[in-house]
Parts: sequence; C-alpha cells; structure tokens
Amino acid sequence: EFGKRGGRFPAYTPIVAGGENACVLHYIENNQDLNESDLILVDAGCEYKMYASDITRTFPVGGKFSDEQLAIYNIVLEANKAAIDAVKTGNNIMEPQVISEKVITRGLVEVGILNGNPEELHKEGAFKDFYMHKIGHWLGLDVHDVGDYMEDGEFMQFKPGMITTIEPGIYISSSMNVDDKWKGIGVRIEDDILVTNDGNINLTEKVPSCPKEIESLMA
Repeated sequence: EFGKRGGRFPAYTPIVAGGENACVLHYIENNQDLNESDLILVDAGCEYKMYASDITRTFPVGGKFSDEQLAIYNIVLEANKAAIDAVKTGNNIMEPQVISEKVITRGLVEVGILNGNPEELHKEGAFKDFYMHKIGHWLGLDVHDVGDYMEDGEFMQFKPGMITTIEPGIYISSSMNVDDKWKGIGVRIEDDILVTNDGNINLTEKVPSCPKEIESLMA
C-alpha cells in the first residue's frame, strides 16, 4: 500500500498489537493471534520523499467497541483533540503534554479507575500508571527527528513549520489493580501536526479516529 502511493519504505518497524499487547509501548513481535473481543493498535507510517510519517489508530477486531473499550477510547480521543488544539505558535511544547495528562486523569476518575480529586491526582502523577510516555516528538527526515526541546533553559515555543506528533494513550495491563473489566485495554491515537502562523494543520486527519466512523468502516 505504501508503494502504490509513492512511499518506498516504512518509516520505522510497525507496531501491530492486539489485546494486552497494545499495553507494550514498542511491541514489534507482531506474531500473536487476534481475538474477536480484542482491540488492535496499529502504529505505522511510511517514508515519502525522504520524510517520515508516524500514525497510530486503535480499533476493534470484531468491528464494534465494548462499553469499556469505548469509554477508554473516548478519553484518549478527547485528550488527542485537546492537545492538538494547544499546538500553535507561541505556546510552549509542554502545554499539549499537561493538557493531555489532565484530560486523561479526569476521564479515569469519571469511569471509576482512579478515585479522588482530578486536580490533586494530576499533581500527584496518578495518571502515570496508565499514561507513561510523552505526548509526542519532532517529526521530519527521521521519525524521531533531531531538534531541541529546551531553549535557554526553558521549554521551546512552537514555531511555524515545526511538525510534532500528538499521541496520548491509556494502557491497562492485566497486572494492574483495577476492575477486571478494564484489564487488557490499550489505546493510543496519534496524529502528525504542522504548526502554522495562525494555528495548525492535522496532516493525518483523513485517517478516521471517530469511533462511529471506525465501526462503520469495520462493518
């Protein structure tokens, strides 16, 4: 499929992780059977004219999200959208990170996985058991492109022409102390965002992330 559209090579080794394997951040064995009730997380991108892409989508193997899968998915989708909105000239690069953490913390409280005040839980870092990575990285000639994140001791501000990934996630392994109905759910939604003078452009928005659209495509 890459080759048909002019992309000669994958930009990196794809991650195709079903069920609990989606809770392994850089799972690349890609050799396990998929179950009808699983979610599958696909993190893949091609190299086009020497530039890399980096996209992640999560969808139900059986074509329909369970109630628990959909609840987690919607939290991640909200975090993705809120973080993308924060990618704009003049904002510092940590703003999308903090926004995504707060959305995910609040969402986990709302579904009963975390208990307490969302603001206090965020300050305590309670989300880190479920969302343990950064919101994104520079994207360009390499998938994890070179470039500083600090400038004069401060986090850099976004500038027109920069491209960053935005990739919040929630990962609930079977070893975690949560209700069994949540165990084995791993969701990440990743887009590639170009900073412009007056906002941003989502370069990967044509890849569906709306759950209803995903279920429709899977039908």
